[in-house]
Amino acid sequence: MIEVHSRSVTFLPPSGAAYLMGDFTDWDESPLPITGPMTLEFPQGAYIEYAFLDTNKQPLADPENHQMPKHPWYEYHRAFTLPLNRFVEPAQPHAFRGDITEQVMVSNVFACQRHYYVYEPPISPVATVYVHDGEAFYRKLRFHDVVEALIECHVIQPVRLVMIEPENRTTEYWFSERYETFLLKEMIPMIEQSYGKTAERGLWGASLGGLVSIWLAWRNPDIFSKVASQSGCFTAIPGGGDSYHDPEWLTEQLRQTPRRPLRLYVETGQIEWLLAPNRRFAAMLADKGYIHSYHERPSGHNWATWEQGLEPGLSYLFPTIE
Repeated sequence: MIEVHSRSVTFLPPSGAAYLMGDFTDWDESPLPITGPMTLEFPQGAYIEYAFLDTNKQPLADPENHQMPKHPWYEYHRAFTLPLNRFVEPAQPHAFRGDITEQVMVSNVFACQRHYYVYEPPISPVATVYVHDGEAFYRKLRFHDVVEALIECHVIQPVRLVMIEPENRTTEYWFSERYETFLLKEMIPMIEQSYGKTAERGLWGASLGGLVSIWLAWRNPDIFSKVASQSGCFTAIPGGGDSYHDPEWLTEQLRQTPRRPLRLYVETGQIEWLLAPNRRFAAMLADKGYIHSYHERPSGHNWATWEQGLEPGLSYLFPTIE
């Protein structure tokens, strides 16, 4: 059970609960022992996802709170919002006139089939955006609907989406040159042969997907010019494997190398372990003179946070030409 106040929440543990976890504890990375009412303060208008753990650290759903996250990670997750929350429903088109298809290709690089979704706008696209964790961006966030709505309202230029689903997101997104080869030598040529080339190419991703998007654009600025990172997992290093505690290797690489001709949209939640790394990454971009936009949201490492970034990210990277 929870009691919501203006900027704080009191958690009342149900029978059998021994720990509290959520965005604010990096989930099971640092759960909080709880034996009675516990009050925590959050940013104004925060959106929070949480759960309890029993004495064996097995998850327990809050039996008194039936509000599931809009896009839950697990069934036992619960959610709440504080007063003055400004989250809005993403834009939707009045009539969907584009084309969205699910497709499969055989990758020689990975020696397996790869699944992806292509959204082709109703107007000839000026850019193609390669989206990591494509299944979730397609099914959970319906990224193509947001793009279509913004095209319809003349907020952005027409953009094609190629939403690619990973086979193993950790190995592929963790500075994988094999994944880079797959994208550059197989996926992009195939898309451009089937749909045609566009004036620009971009990358988009969340968490490790944000990390690999920045990394690929930094390594290949002649191929990619626009990139969006949502809660980018900048706590990672080649050969590492601890996304909570690894050094911020990519930030240092961009700091130590000449500025690339990139336009970047970077955002993160204020209630997640990646807040400070993203702030340091954004500060580095400012120091280096990168063209970029940086935003923070009063929420955590979840799809509800990233849904809020679709419209502003698209508007910043692909605005209509006045």
